[in-house]
Amino acid sequence: MHLFRNMKSTSALISCLRGGLLAVVPLLAVSTASAEDAALAEARVRAQLLHETFHGALQVMHRDFFREEDRSRIPSASLEGVFDELEKTWQVKVRWLAVNAKPMNIDHKPADAFERKAASKIESGEEMYEASEGETYRYAGAITLGNACLKCHVPDRTSLEDRKAALVITMPLRMAKP
Repeated sequence: MHLFRNMKSTSALISCLRGGLLAVVPLLAVSTASAEDAALAEARVRAQLLHETFHGALQVMHRDFFREEDRSRIPSASLEGVFDELEKTWQVKVRWLAVNAKPMNIDHKPADAFERKAASKIESGEEMYEASEGETYRYAGAITLGNACLKCHVPDRTSLEDRKAALVITMPLRMAKP
């Protein structure tokens, strides 16, 4: 069930997320939705916001700081310190997921059934995959590895076809307080 189907401002919300301009995420006020549906919708928006933030930060870090000749500072590894702080403060776990390119780090291989399903869905063209179980929400959002990325991520490639990675976000269904 698509929880936003009755909302007139869905495209505006998604546009704000895509543009990184979302400053405040309002709680959904859908009178027909149950508390669980509202919690799921709100968790989805929080996960999408985090995904877009980290995806954008990764691109900026690659552009501004990464030099092929000096691979000692890998942008994705730099963000893992931020991931650690998010987990300590907000109980939000974030990790990289290899989809259809050789993992740069063995820790980026799918670790469980959710991640295997997410990798499969994203490899087949989906932009995201989500699931909730109990009080936990999980979201995997695609990261496109374009030609410039593939020089390092798939150095022995035989085509210029884009590849995919993902960012997996696991969080409490209802927002935790720091």
